[in-house]
Amino acid sequence: MQQHMPAPLEGRVRCNYINLPLINGDRLRTAKALVDKAIKEKKVFLVHGPYPVIRAALRARGWVERRLPRPPVPQTHRHGETEATDDADSSDGDDLGEDGERDDQADDMYDLMSRLVRNETPYFFWTTKRDSIDCRSLRKDQMTNHYAKAGSFTTKVGLSMSLRNLQWFDTADPDTFFPRCYRLGAEDEKHAFIEDFRRTACTSLLLYVVERYGGNSEWEKTGEMHDTKSHALSKPHKQHTNQKVGTSLIESALHVCKEYLNSLEHCDIDIILEIVHTLSEQQWKVFLQNYYLVIHEGVMIEGCEKYVEDCKYMLAQMHQVCPQLETDGLSNIWIIKPGAKSRGRGIMCMNKLDEMLSLVKGDHAFMMDSKWVVQKYLERPLLVHGTKFDVRQWFLVTDWNPLTVWFYRECYLRFSTQPYSTHTLDSSVHLCNNSIQKHFHPSPDRDPSLPAECMWSCSQFRNWLAASGRGGLWEGVAVPGMQKAVIQTLLTAQDNVEPRKASFELYGADFMLGRDLRPWLLEINASPTMAPSTAVTARLCPAVQEDTLRVVLDRRCDRNTHTGGFQLIYKQAAVEVPQYVGVNLLVEGTSIRRPRAPVYKPLSQPQPEPLSKITSHRSSLTTSHCTAGKENELEGVKKAWPAMSSRKAILEQSLSFHPKLRKRPHRLVLPSSCCVLPNPAELHLQKLSYPHNQPDHTQTHRTRSNLPSLYCPTPSLDMISLQPEQGHTSIHYQNGIQKNISYPVLRIHQYLSLNPR
Repeated sequence: MQQHMPAPLEGRVRCNYINLPLINGDRLRTAKALVDKAIKEKKVFLVHGPYPVIRAALRARGWVERRLPRPPVPQTHRHGETEATDDADSSDGDDLGEDGERDDQADDMYDLMSRLVRNETPYFFWTTKRDSIDCRSLRKDQMTNHYAKAGSFTTKVGLSMSLRNLQWFDTADPDTFFPRCYRLGAEDEKHAFIEDFRRTACTSLLLYVVERYGGNSEWEKTGEMHDTKSHALSKPHKQHTNQKVGTSLIESALHVCKEYLNSLEHCDIDIILEIVHTLSEQQWKVFLQNYYLVIHEGVMIEGCEKYVEDCKYMLAQMHQVCPQLETDGLSNIWIIKPGAKSRGRGIMCMNKLDEMLSLVKGDHAFMMDSKWVVQKYLERPLLVHGTKFDVRQWFLVTDWNPLTVWFYRECYLRFSTQPYSTHTLDSSVHLCNNSIQKHFHPSPDRDPSLPAECMWSCSQFRNWLAASGRGGLWEGVAVPGMQKAVIQTLLTAQDNVEPRKASFELYGADFMLGRDLRPWLLEINASPTMAPSTAVTARLCPAVQEDTLRVVLDRRCDRNTHTGGFQLIYKQAAVEVPQYVGVNLLVEGTSIRRPRAPVYKPLSQPQPEPLSKITSHRSSLTTSHCTAGKENELEGVKKAWPAMSSRKAILEQSLSFHPKLRKRPHRLVLPSSCCVLPNPAELHLQKLSYPHNQPDHTQTHRTRSNLPSLYCPTPSLDMISLQPEQGHTSIHYQNGIQKNISYPVLRIHQYLSLNPR
């Protein structure tokens, strides 16, 4: 009886069954032909995650999918490693027809083809998480949509650390497009944050005095691009009629700003160290308390009108060195972010220093983990109908050496559901992530012209700008600023990312726009969401994925192919990197050997040679001039020193000549039995002559070849005695008078010790 396999349920694992159901022969032959062609052309792909557009686009190009079994996906699954996911797509690999329903016939064909290539090697990988595929283990002809070590700019900590090195790559200042950011887990950066918070409180107080008591300031003249209802000062404060703050608060703020400017000009090095110019910790505590009363509670400053001009002048000076002064605002709000999380998880907005520091001290793991960052909040952004928004911009990197960046022409805006206000720190007002805003209902106080889905396309935003008379600022200020910020960020992280040639990666950058439409980079996300959560994303996300494949696949075959919405904005000059062949360490030298223990030979007395043989050997080295009484003298010495024979045996053995161990050539011995010692008082060159009683000796000059050698082996001990009655005579002429000079001679008596048998 034939067994039929039940149709796989949505979201369940598709297993490889041994007994397959009855399949139409024509469809099987067609599937085999397509699979064989795909294998031959290396068109086998693997997709992990809910990317139906990628699957459909690859199949249309003749690719065949190799499916891997995986656990069932929960309904609350969100894809994206460091990026906000707007909506869940629980169907992994679902192929929908034009009417939105499943095409069962096409799905069965694709399922059959995937079974035929289940043991084949994929040549294209598209995954959600970077760690799903080990890039180092891939071959050169295998492509993947991730780069290794890209976390140097796709995490908040990595982005903050990378942009601090921008000065080595570009003359631009990161403070002109990236809000100030500090790691609270690092002790030095925590102190820098405390100083920044206090200094920002001073500038905010000066700005408050100018705007409250000085009328329209230059910041207000250039910043009327937002709804006046959303201004921080428009909301009535709770008036404290019985409490006022003195002008010493303004004087302290002016003093701190002046010291900061002097430190930048290095004027503080000429100040006497004994003079204290900064506020003490207790004074800072009192200053911040009064600052909170004025800004947050609405307490009045008594007699502050006379300081308006001084505040204006100081703000003008600070504006030259602080590019973010326009967006700092009055409330001194900072946003605390976890360094590696996404979709707005764990983000908190705070405006009091003691609360932020207590949060760090209260949680030991929070304090030790340097992945938590605190970043200055942009309090005065560009608002659309009094509502805050941010911009999601895609860009594609196809190579890191040379750095090649593609910028997508379209983007979309994400709105908040609540009207903007700095008097509340609620996430529904300040966080525009769709994963957060979808849990809130639009406020009835929000402008009805805003969409209920809280999203605008780029064209809708340009129309709004054109209606307000600022249509040219988008192409003239916003787009070039975003492109420049992306390129400068990638340059700072280029040395940290592994430049694999067969890889590519699509990123999503989040920007906020200032009142002058200057973009401010918030973060860069890997694996940006592609879920069609709204009508805007349902149109743009499939187009981005299709255009990505055009750049990374179609353009490899045809360099002139259409790349869709992607435009090449940067291609770096190629830098030749020497091929890495591994660590090759070479140590040259000789090994240290363990010293050998000395070998002590037993004191054995060797058998003496006959006297005639020894005498003949000695006579060959020296001239024979010994008399007949010499042998009798030797016999007397042997009788006088009976113990000399044993000692001489040891010395003879140690002083014996070993030709195998000797490297220097043998030197001849002076063919004389005496050595002349000249008089020290007359050290001069002279010719030596032997006495006339030795006619067999010829006059010999003292040269290097006939000097006595210390390397001459001697078979016996030499006894030296001084005989002053004998000497050599030398003839010396001085002032024409012949003089005979006698020198003492060291007579060398050679005693040959013979051991009796």
